[in-house]
Amino acid sequence: MSRVAVLQSNYIPWKGYFDIIQDVDQFIFYDDVQYTKNDWRNRNKVKTSSGSQWLTIPVNAASDMLICDVVLPNNNWAVKHFKTLEALYSKAPYFKNFKPFLEYVYLERKWVHLSELNQYLIKYISKNYLGISTGFLNSREIKSEGKKLDRLLSILKEVNAKTYISGPAAREYIIEDRFENEGIRLVYKDYNNYPKYAQFHPPFDDYVTIFDLLFHTGSDAPYYIWGWRNNENACEF
Repeated sequence: MSRVAVLQSNYIPWKGYFDIIQDVDQFIFYDDVQYTKNDWRNRNKVKTSSGSQWLTIPVNAASDMLICDVVLPNNNWAVKHFKTLEALYSKAPYFKNFKPFLEYVYLERKWVHLSELNQYLIKYISKNYLGISTGFLNSREIKSEGKKLDRLLSILKEVNAKTYISGPAAREYIIEDRFENEGIRLVYKDYNNYPKYAQFHPPFDDYVTIFDLLFHTGSDAPYYIWGWRNNENACEF
């Protein structure tokens, strides 16, 4: 393999998360790291008549708990999320196409761990609704050593990564020379200029759950993530 991304799993992520997945050969879930509260792990945004609002899974996670160890509460949250999505998006053009999937995720299946739920949603949406062929791995399954950047580089070397695709926010802490020294090309993802689609409740907001895009555009969703670039990949390799 050559092109790799390593990210923590998020709850029903925004389209940019899937843009990175599309860019790489292997996507590695990095869930054996510390859980961060008030982050994207257990929540994301939906459009409402009052603006974008959080859809949050209530979890009680200790400050030193790993993402993969976070246990979900009873199923009340899932029923609430289903009803919220249905109330907000039932009139969207393609909502009915996804309703059976939502019923399975929120009403039929019982989830134990947050990481399990997040990874299932991300992989299923990627493969079945966006046509992404990227392979998925778990960092727990990969031999590695060290902490923080040392561990990330150890994982990348273990999977023979030639190019590492990172979100732009990582510029604040990544030491770029370390990648060059390991013979790994570092590329920062560009999230700019996504085309708008017919979204409820203006003004338009890019930073909402992928469900918003799917419910409004259906099978055309990939165009609004990467297809508009007239190239399957956002980066030149």
